[in-house]
Amino acid sequence: MATERDAKPVVYIDGEFYGESDAKISVFDHALLYGDAIYETCCAWNDAIFKLDRHLDRLFESAHAMKLQILLSKAELEEVAVETVQRSNLKNAYVKIIATRGVGKQPTISPYNTTPSIIVFAWPYLSLVAGDVDLKGMRVKVASWRRIPDICLPSKVKSTNYLNHVLMRMEANESGYDDALELGMDGDVTEAPGYNVFAVKRSAIQTPSNNILVGITRETVLELAAEAGISVIEGQLTVFDFYNADEVFFSSSAGGIFPVSEIDGRVIGNDGKPGPVTIRIRDGYQALLESGAKSTPVYPA
Repeated sequence: MATERDAKPVVYIDGEFYGESDAKISVFDHALLYGDAIYETCCAWNDAIFKLDRHLDRLFESAHAMKLQILLSKAELEEVAVETVQRSNLKNAYVKIIATRGVGKQPTISPYNTTPSIIVFAWPYLSLVAGDVDLKGMRVKVASWRRIPDICLPSKVKSTNYLNHVLMRMEANESGYDDALELGMDGDVTEAPGYNVFAVKRSAIQTPSNNILVGITRETVLELAAEAGISVIEGQLTVFDFYNADEVFFSSSAGGIFPVSEIDGRVIGNDGKPGPVTIRIRDGYQALLESGAKSTPVYPA
């Protein structure tokens, strides 16, 4: 049985496995030059990768939308992801799958005549938040930057071009907050850097539906809510709705469900502590991970 103590992270690149210090791609790859690549982040838990099939579905949808060629089939890429975790000797892991447009004949912006690449790595499990923030709640700031609109870059494509999100998180962190809440050009709430976002009001979950990445963990939240009989409303939400929510939480494959205790200095709910709906969804998500019911096994039985 693999343990975190003897983990040896490896990286798969175009048919070969490398140790982390030996893994390299060309400086002329479009991923580096232009952010011209797509990716998925998966969670491996208890020797199984959670919803790997859904992550691969979304990766191939992103590739189709970008006219980016993936030289492996879904089945082959699934085998690669599983073998990468195996070779890394991990039980719980942060798994990333990256498809780049690759290297062209010249280092220009032209997307044609390139050789695409696939990169997969597994790393000991990590979370987007540090310390006990996932338990006590995040302090969040509404970013002054705006989310890139769909008419400029399709939000459903999980692109490696994350500068928009990086700037918003940087602004929040340098203002003393844990993270940012992102708004679209119309002022409506969209998401957060690396998260989908949810507000709870009168025991119903509300979540933005426009100009967002449709997250796999977000999908799981909606499934868990349906199973628990919790109402879900998808639509347009304003900062006012989040300021006055009974509970707010974020979701991400890198860590799961994170309660939010404060937005722009305004305490959420009565005391800013994780509320009953957040706790129920968080516990349900963790139980699903533990069960392996929607996961792809990594190690032979």
